Amino acid sequence: AVTGAPFVLAALRLAGAALLSPGSCTFEDSACGYQWDYAHLPWTLHGEGHYISVDTSYEGEKAVLSSPDLYSEEWSCVRLIYQIATTSDTSPDPARLNLYLRQEGESFDRLLWSAKEPSDSWLIASLDLMNSTKKYKLVLEGEMGQDKSTSIAVFEIKITSGYCIECDFEENHLCGYVNHWNPNVNWFVGGGNIRNSQSILPKDHTLNNALGHYMYVDSVYVKHFQEVAQLISPKTMAPISGCLSFYYQLKQESSIVFTVYLRDISGFYEEIWKTDSALNADWALAEVDFNALYPMEVIFEVAFNSAKGGYVALDDISFSPVYCSNQTGTPFNPANAGCSFEEDLCNFYQDHKDGPGWSRVKVKRNVYRAGDHTTGFGYYLLANTKFTSQPGYIGRLYGPTLPGNLQFCLRFYYALYGFFKMSGTLAVYIFEENHVVQEKIWSVLDSPKGVWTQAEISFKKPMPCKVVFVSWCKSFWDCGLVALDDVSLSLGSCQAADLMLPSPGECTFEKDECVFTQKKRGRGSWHRKRGPTPTSYTGPKGDHTTGVGYYMYIEASNMVYGQRAYLVSRSLRGTSGKQCLTFFYHMYGAGTGLLSVYLKKEGDDEEIPLWRRTGEQSISWLRGLIEYESDANYQIIFEAIRGVSIRSDTAIDDILFQAGPCLEVEEIQFSSGYPDSLNEIEY
Repeated sequence: AVTGAPFVLAALRLAGAALLSPGSCTFEDSACGYQWDYAHLPWTLHGEGHYISVDTSYEGEKAVLSSPDLYSEEWSCVRLIYQIATTSDTSPDPARLNLYLRQEGESFDRLLWSAKEPSDSWLIASLDLMNSTKKYKLVLEGEMGQDKSTSIAVFEIKITSGYCIECDFEENHLCGYVNHWNPNVNWFVGGGNIRNSQSILPKDHTLNNALGHYMYVDSVYVKHFQEVAQLISPKTMAPISGCLSFYYQLKQESSIVFTVYLRDISGFYEEIWKTDSALNADWALAEVDFNALYPMEVIFEVAFNSAKGGYVALDDISFSPVYCSNQTGTPFNPANAGCSFEEDLCNFYQDHKDGPGWSRVKVKRNVYRAGDHTTGFGYYLLANTKFTSQPGYIGRLYGPTLPGNLQFCLRFYYALYGFFKMSGTLAVYIFEENHVVQEKIWSVLDSPKGVWTQAEISFKKPMPCKVVFVSWCKSFWDCGLVALDDVSLSLGSCQAADLMLPSPGECTFEKDECVFTQKKRGRGSWHRKRGPTPTSYTGPKGDHTTGVGYYMYIEASNMVYGQRAYLVSRSLRGTSGKQCLTFFYHMYGAGTGLLSVYLKKEGDDEEIPLWRRTGEQSISWLRGLIEYESDANYQIIFEAIRGVSIRSDTAIDDILFQAGPCLEVEEIQFSSGYPDSLNEIEY
């Protein structure tokens, strides 16, 4: 590294292309088995510059490059060195580079990473690939955006076994580690026997000689008390837990503080390691138990108190999925803290001192009372169902114990019926383990009556704790019904979860119509809408995803009896083996017509019927399940036919395509007609 200047890297080359692992490429004399898709823009190989690129000199939306078939039975790290160059800094529709994982047997590619920031020089992205027994391909997609002049270049793709946070600092891309620039103290690359470098150590740790490299911070430029230098790891992109180890040397003349932190997406720091005392000047091994169950950066931070503070050197960061103490820890599984109440209360329980607060109930399919949120046919919890002689009631539902010091996102659905005053009828408390400390973290303010509405709450507590759902009302006359369903817990804050890349094959219609398009737009087509539909006694009051989001529906008052509306998916990749399609449909209204789902194979005129419902079904969103297979590429078509009157608004929401057979069967196999008892609740 050049004295005093934070490392600036020249374009990097690897020694000998022959050493490259499958799927890796430096684009010197070939594309290493990567192929471009001729249906899109061409990629150009620049052998002399060692890169492959696509630019706006051709008309087109995007260019696609896919790797040969790959296997990775071990955990591996993909490093991508790329650059997006453009003339304008801000564009409403900028160029993007996307990296997808295309797994065998899947109709959809999983988006692993996406970038749109233009830069003057190359950038590096590091992505963890979890071990899998399936064959896969990596697919690069350059989207050209709306700029007049744009080019996207890929210099190198390198797949190595191991984890992206591991590094020996021998290659000059430094595995994607970056120095957080500071005017006075910075991390530099040391070693490599560079003549004019201030090589503060005779040997590195990796090679144990003067040619090897390491990272170091020197106090010689310190101007102010407590200045810090930070070395930041690539972000972990897959959940990992185990033992993080590294070698360091510390020479101190006055106090140096060397600390390792984890930092999450919201910028919260958690200290995981700190030097305890002065050490002799030799490489020492540090090991620390490490849990990154949601995206995290590891930060190596050195703080000096004076210009004669000595130095810190760092080398050979590695990770093992076994905890340092050698026990294989069982990381907390958040799935055990959720419940759909279909079978039982899962790990939730009630305190019988409170009396019978919450009951597990089920509503038969009807047009007056909504069923559960999970399927429309199943069970949910209802507070205040058995009227007691007492003037009011309280129901407490306790969740399982959660470990302390982890960030959680709690999501659940609730619906309220028959209250005059909504506020405070349902609240969520955190009980710390000793049950002395209780903190209210959420309560109902106001919500549409009788609509399953999603609530989401982020929390983090230092001590083990429980989530408690509390429903109470003071006097009998104020009491309505409070319903609760589909409680789920995930790691990381809810905001971080919202930033996560979408699941492939999922469409909630919150942002757009996803992979679907209209056969023809116009009055007789599907519309994307939020809130209730305009006609009374037909259509949903809210969507299925959150209760306040978007769904697709046909507006019967714009259509004539028997008119059809088609929502058609783009061409989906055919695979061998069964696929499962899940969706939610809403068919409420005395004049409701038909809803059908068809499969259309490429090159085939026939539309194969997969599923159909006729007439009014329920006031609830109901879950539809379809198992199908198609070796050829295919499209899925949702067809709605308007019924006899304007009360035939039919809606769909929350479509999900999954590889493999359906794990459940659909509740109703018959198409219409009602059980005699319309509005019974079963306990």
